Amino acid sequence: MTPTPAISLITLGCPKNEVDSDRMSASLGSAGYRVTSELAEADVVVLNTCAFISEAVEEGIAAILELAEWKSGAPGRSIVVTGCLPSRYGDAVVPEFPEVDAFVQVAEETSLPQVISRLTETSNIPDSGGARRTLPGPTAYLQIADGCHRHCAYCTIPAIRGPYKSVPLEEIVTEAAFLVGNGAKELVLIGQDISAYGRDLATGVGLPDVLRAITALAGDFRVRLMYVQPDGVSDELLEVIVGSEKACRYLDIPLQHASGRVLRGMHRSGEANAFLELIARIRHALPGVALRTTVMAGFPGETSADARMLEAFLRDARFDYVGVFAFSPEEGTEADAMAQQVPKRTRLARAQRLRDIADAIGLEQAAAHVGDAVSVLFESFDEAGNSVGRTCGQAPEVDGEVVVSAHVPVGEVHTVRIIESVGYDLIGELS
Repeated sequence: MTPTPAISLITLGCPKNEVDSDRMSASLGSAGYRVTSELAEADVVVLNTCAFISEAVEEGIAAILELAEWKSGAPGRSIVVTGCLPSRYGDAVVPEFPEVDAFVQVAEETSLPQVISRLTETSNIPDSGGARRTLPGPTAYLQIADGCHRHCAYCTIPAIRGPYKSVPLEEIVTEAAFLVGNGAKELVLIGQDISAYGRDLATGVGLPDVLRAITALAGDFRVRLMYVQPDGVSDELLEVIVGSEKACRYLDIPLQHASGRVLRGMHRSGEANAFLELIARIRHALPGVALRTTVMAGFPGETSADARMLEAFLRDARFDYVGVFAFSPEEGTEADAMAQQVPKRTRLARAQRLRDIADAIGLEQAAAHVGDAVSVLFESFDEAGNSVGRTCGQAPEVDGEVVVSAHVPVGEVHTVRIIESVGYDLIGELS
């Protein structure tokens, strides 16, 4: 054991988990621990897990088993599992994984420095002093709410993350100013449903107010909205986006399906024609907007006619990006116990047809950018040494990227002329 214990964090899952890990890292650093990305140097590994669907649970279990081998490689090593896996299953996970030294649920993650102090037998660890974030790279996720007030029949999030809770506006602005002041050139606003921001507050503020407050900050940066539910795309929100040069013309709107009957079974609202009208309204207000959605194949009771309706909807809507998932019956959800379960083979086949349709359209949308001059935030280099970045129409990790055969320092923004498309990625040259 080193005099100052070294902690390594591994993050699985979504951007919300990445924010949680960043906050844990900040609190550990402020508490006097040495945070390292090198597993071999670590005395403690903190595994931040996802448990939204069974595949994520399986990924977490596999990671725990791999870390068990790491733990056996040297005396005194410890494993801490945080996040959604212990939050979803509670104390039931403890006897299943004897190699794990501590489980910390999402709601208890602020106690992590004390948990590690106990495991490493260190004392006199100073308080974290309220540290919220580490210094960001060019792109930083900014969580404005957590939990969910919706009760979608297939979803485990309310059980894991709890009821909807908005972060107070002054805290959001303070964190945004910190991130921008320390180099962030893109802030990605996230939450389970950011369009519901403020519903639990007595202040009367909503997502448009959050966007106004953040874009009013000084600095050269842009703001992206992720996970905006369709009923939250108000005229006011669109007007704020139109009126700000810092707001990306990009919306991620998870629709899940186009059949009104299936959506009602999910405890969601909407149907194909209403969604097409919404998309037309957005595109009219925001010319050139990039749109992403998420759809699910094979929800219980989905008929072949429902599946064809969703396929036709994707052809008509022409999204730039679509995340497609086959329904996963999750223990503890209402949908898991529903009659008329669609066979897994059928679910997977329907999901593949949706992916094929979405990809055919998405690749056309990407190719349509050839010849455009676009503003690109450069974030990394590929194995060949090319500079890699993103436009306002490309969200981190889930959409395409822009590749330029030149050396551009990370964090710089340049105008790039697109000369080719390769899949969802765009090839460009500096203007």
